[in-house]
Amino acid sequence: MDQAKPSVTAPKVPDVPERPAPETPRASGTAATPEALGPLRGIRVLALEQFASAPYGSMFLAALGAEVIKVENALTGGDAARHAGPYTLGTADSEYFQGWNLNKRSVTLDLTSAEGRRALEDLVAGAHAVLDNLRGDVPAKLGLDYASLSAVNPAIVCLHISAYGRDNERAARPGYDYLMQAEAGLMSLTGEPGGPPARFGTSTIDYMSGMTGIVGLLACLIRARETGRGCDVDVSLFDVALHQLNYVATWYLNEGHVSSRTERSAHFSVGPVQTYPTSDGWVYVMCMTDKFWGALVEALERPDLRSDPRFATPELRHRNRQALGACLDAEFAKRSTAHWLSALGELLPIAPVHDLRQALESPFVARTGMVATVRHPSRPDFKVLANPIRLDGERLAQAVCSPLGADNERLLGAPRPKP
Repeated sequence: MDQAKPSVTAPKVPDVPERPAPETPRASGTAATPEALGPLRGIRVLALEQFASAPYGSMFLAALGAEVIKVENALTGGDAARHAGPYTLGTADSEYFQGWNLNKRSVTLDLTSAEGRRALEDLVAGAHAVLDNLRGDVPAKLGLDYASLSAVNPAIVCLHISAYGRDNERAARPGYDYLMQAEAGLMSLTGEPGGPPARFGTSTIDYMSGMTGIVGLLACLIRARETGRGCDVDVSLFDVALHQLNYVATWYLNEGHVSSRTERSAHFSVGPVQTYPTSDGWVYVMCMTDKFWGALVEALERPDLRSDPRFATPELRHRNRQALGACLDAEFAKRSTAHWLSALGELLPIAPVHDLRQALESPFVARTGMVATVRHPSRPDFKVLANPIRLDGERLAQAVCSPLGADNERLLGAPRPKP
């Protein structure tokens, strides 16, 4: 990441100015700013990041009160996500970008210049962590690893989120979420049997990698406070993707069992756990235990299903899911989705199968405050998803990320780059 040159070095730890509280529907209480409420207040993180994995993870640090400073490349327009369409927000900003970068600040540096390097080191001297999601061979080349930065700040924690890791034959390879889903076997498990390989609907591996990295970073920050010594923390998208196989991998590694796709997104070993058609849509039912199975057959007034030896255990119900499915399909198709949610919602795990519009316009989402409104220079009523963490019952405050290089003067003593 090469960025625009500052004219002077940065102060060590400047005061963090107040950010506005969000205008957001909440379930209860009044939101406070991250600086007022956040348990990470006083923590400074330098983020050399782009697109999703590191930005998603560092956004949680910012929401919890840390000062997260994006170090961007003005010569290429900063984080590439700033320019991702189809919905832009003025110059060098987009709705796509803001989805992963709320509450952050932005400076621009040319890390390939001596002046830019000095400015970075001045920032590092007053920081607690540096994170990146660069190609595996790049952090050492740019001097972003602990070996390079420990002389400036022995307690600095350096998080590296790469495609395949920094210490193997794939270190120089670029990589993205969907590639990991493909190679880790996840696409072979997603979708209906007989269909082409299918990915998850969103960049889940990016998000999981970001959060996995943040767990490691926070743990090492605690240790650094005790010992005065930081370290490198490494997470790769590929490792995280493979780790998502979890018990499916354990079955194969120990028993040689190869799991495969199941019809109706059914569970690999327990039933009935799958989708069922209603008179006007679909529901997902999860009878993971005998207790829930008993509640279902009682609500359906089908005691014959409970006494049928083919359905005596969760494993047998899964093994005979075709026969069971035919019975349950007929029952669920008799009534609407709303009816089944009302009749079964407090008896067993059941959910409607929503499309995107239905999910975001759900009255439950509105009541719980999971959609927030924040002020953006180009759109004062900009809507975003609220952070899912609550502290003492309150939603975390949110504000849009600073424009590209907008914090240069305060943090570097240099003007903001011209668009």
